[in-house]
Amino acid sequence: MTFVVNLLLGLLFGIGLVVSGMSNPAKVLNFLDLTGTWDPSLAFVMIGAVLVAFLGYRVVLKRDRPLLANAFRLPTAKDVDARLLAGAAIFGVGWGLGGFCPGPALTALGLAAPGALVFLPAMFAGLWAARMLTLARSPLKEA
Repeated sequence: MTFVVNLLLGLLFGIGLVVSGMSNPAKVLNFLDLTGTWDPSLAFVMIGAVLVAFLGYRVVLKRDRPLLANAFRLPTAKDVDARLLAGAAIFGVGWGLGGFCPGPALTALGLAAPGALVFLPAMFAGLWAARMLTLARSPLKEA
């Protein structure tokens, strides 16, 4: 049951990305091109997403637990450290160069967009490298 619900929610998310134009990297790149072909429509998509998330969290977190899980698993880390800033910078540079972030890239892959075929292997390589770096720095490794 959980798999089916997750699949349907993923499809809904993907449809939202396609309808909003987020799966088109040119839309994102035009948003970032402030002195050229600037397209502000992405800002409206972001504002809408933030409003939906804000209201959704308010409604959902009134429950004792999620509908299909035993407990909520929300991030607890609140520190802004060098690791977080470096990751955000790498994410931003990748987003600015390719016009994709992970969700839209997976959606664009379903649409057979050629840029996604380049972006996704690079993204997975970056995820793997970050994982290896984290494991190499883990204090458990020293024990």
